Amino acid sequence: MGIEQLNAMQQDAVAAYRKGQDMVLLSPTGSGKTLAFLLPLVQSLNEEAAGVQAVVLVPSRELALQIDGVFKSMGTSFRAMSCYGGRPAMEEHRAMNQLRPHVVIATPGRMNDHLSKGNIDVSSIRTLVIDEFDKCLELGFRDEMKQVTGRLPFLERRVLLSATDAEEIPQFVSSRDGYVRLDFLSAEEQVPDRIRLLCVHSPEKDKLETLRRLVCTLGEQTSLVFVNYRESVERVGKYLKQCGVCCETFHGGMEQKDRERALYKFSNGSCPVFVSTDLAARGLDIPDIDNIIHYHLPLNEEAYIHRNGRTARWDASGNAYMIFGPEERKPDYIRLRPERFELPAQTPAPVRPRWTTLYVGKGKKDKVNKIDIAGYLYKTVGLERDDVGRIDVKEHYAFVAVRTAVVDRVMRKATNVRIKGVKTLIEETF
Repeated sequence: MGIEQLNAMQQDAVAAYRKGQDMVLLSPTGSGKTLAFLLPLVQSLNEEAAGVQAVVLVPSRELALQIDGVFKSMGTSFRAMSCYGGRPAMEEHRAMNQLRPHVVIATPGRMNDHLSKGNIDVSSIRTLVIDEFDKCLELGFRDEMKQVTGRLPFLERRVLLSATDAEEIPQFVSSRDGYVRLDFLSAEEQVPDRIRLLCVHSPEKDKLETLRRLVCTLGEQTSLVFVNYRESVERVGKYLKQCGVCCETFHGGMEQKDRERALYKFSNGSCPVFVSTDLAARGLDIPDIDNIIHYHLPLNEEAYIHRNGRTARWDASGNAYMIFGPEERKPDYIRLRPERFELPAQTPAPVRPRWTTLYVGKGKKDKVNKIDIAGYLYKTVGLERDDVGRIDVKEHYAFVAVRTAVVDRVMRKATNVRIKGVKTLIEETF
């Protein structure tokens, strides 16, 4: 995985896990908490034992997919699968029966669905991990969480993780011998010093034009724009697109496939601006986000911390911009005073992304993989290796990033396409 040494937080977490202690781990976003629990969890699994041995609960499907991806990239002999809403539970159950996972990573609602139908044998489940536990234990999730834990009678280990603390740990996830608490949050450091805080003043209460000028000024840099409501995501996204800005939108009311497509285009560099609710404040591990833009100010300190944590992952640096309207002032929970950022008098034109995402109409179920798609682009279309970026193969389709300069060449050959002998569709995503 390209990691030569664990950081201090990860070392302490692994040591506490190995001692068999229930654990609460608090550490800043981007510090590597996923590996901190996955490494010792994998070491505790029994390859010979049948059934699910560990359950990881998360508040969103994006976080489930992210943890699932990290687990698979570790290259162990153990199997994991993610379960979440937005697709048929019956389809997941069939996949579960075929894969026979050792670890299930799930949202609380979907986990309850499988447990209530008897799709998972609970007799072998010994470990429960709750990632972003402060979010999972909020009012909206609490009843579902209580149902899940009530259906797991043989738990021997509980691990709770987050970048912000919760006021209390409810009785239904309490530990018989108590939790060992590993707190790597600094009371003074609300935002890592790798993040530069800046404010942008909008002359109008409606801040849309100021946002447009800001993202155009930032050019090719990747910018994650946070707003507080789903309707605002749609409104802001529509305005930016009308102004010629390449942007994607993301919120909980969107179809799963649309959320996946938007996230993929942002993460592979084919769309530099991503407008989202706080859904994107947790579970997105995109290492190279240059800027966080608070179009709407965060509703509380927790949201502020998690939003800013999407940039400056690990040891990288980043910027957090706050757009203030004429009557808005810095909230009390933001302790540092941001420096003022002046927009240029002449706003640059919107940039054309260096990469473009193409949709391929076949996936894993059709026995098509990354090598097959790359081979088609190299051999049949005649692209160079530098022309092809990230390739993601899903069950029934795939996404591939190609340099914008060569898209026309790919599309000229996009009729009667055959990849691995299978006729398929290739089209540009919009």
